[in-house]
Amino acid sequence: MTANAEARNQNPGSDAAYRVLNAADLEGARGMRAFALDVLNGLSETPKRLSSRWIYDEHGSELFSRICEIDEYYPTRCEAEILRNHAPDILKRAGTDALDIVDLGAGDGRKTNIVLDRALKQVKDVRYVPIDISESAMAGLVAATGQKFPALKFSGIVAEYFDGLHWLSSTDDRKNLVLFLGSNIGNFNKVQARVFLRQLWEALNHGDQVLIGFDLKKDIELLLAAYNDAQGVTAAFNKNLLKRINRELGGNFDMSAYRHYATYDVFTGAVESYIVSLKQQRVTIRDLQSSFDFDEWEPIHTEYSYKYLQKDIDALASGTGFKIIEQYYDNNGWFTDSLWQVEKQSV
Repeated sequence: MTANAEARNQNPGSDAAYRVLNAADLEGARGMRAFALDVLNGLSETPKRLSSRWIYDEHGSELFSRICEIDEYYPTRCEAEILRNHAPDILKRAGTDALDIVDLGAGDGRKTNIVLDRALKQVKDVRYVPIDISESAMAGLVAATGQKFPALKFSGIVAEYFDGLHWLSSTDDRKNLVLFLGSNIGNFNKVQARVFLRQLWEALNHGDQVLIGFDLKKDIELLLAAYNDAQGVTAAFNKNLLKRINRELGGNFDMSAYRHYATYDVFTGAVESYIVSLKQQRVTIRDLQSSFDFDEWEPIHTEYSYKYLQKDIDALASGTGFKIIEQYYDNNGWFTDSLWQVEKQSV
């Protein structure tokens, strides 16, 4: 960029003839446009749906952190137990010379930090590489992780997961240990999970490893309690979608006229979450210039959380090019972190 263009970029007002938009300029606009279009599409469908990805604004992320602390919500507690007990073995298998720990979706970092803390003690040359599409989320993660681990090498990538992984794999020959924790794989249905994992395989090099969290099938009452906690935190978390629409898109959802509902489908093996209209009503969303009618007891689907058997995990790995190296379980056998290795034929 020339000095003149740089000056125009820094001072877009007054007599500037043009502005060169960078990624930071576009991030907010793209995100808002995608949010609005997704809401329009989802509420226009039958049955209605809203993607759970939009729950995680600042307030939604705070609510999810609270969910992780409640007694009924076992996944975070179980996975933290696994990582505390088995991080040394996971890192030993991944390699203790030069290792990139690549994080897909760090969240508040509490579980990743268990791995990082151990890696600093065990791996000679470790680098932390979180990948996130949001530059603001990355900035927050850099600040928090740097404060907790000042000696840690840090190289965040702001990109889509697979773009970041492809770039990383093509720019150096360090071995990668990819973390996909928190049963995030359960938000995909079985076909989507297979596609995601095959894309992950394509983005990595032979010998790279992936640690994936799977929530296992178990007593149905335990599953239902985890998504319907007595304190109502999960209900507030789910309904935060409507609050965000009101705040950011000019909606007029009446929070008292909707309730959270979660159930378990024994045929698909998924906990399904909904927001249910308690009466016949019409909602207007100003920025969409649209209104949406709800019948009494009409649901909006918000999330799937698929649960797994070991044979499901075996089939996913073998069907997408991975070899299972080890399975790590919590003491109750409710959750597993599965360590996979990328298998590719040499050319």
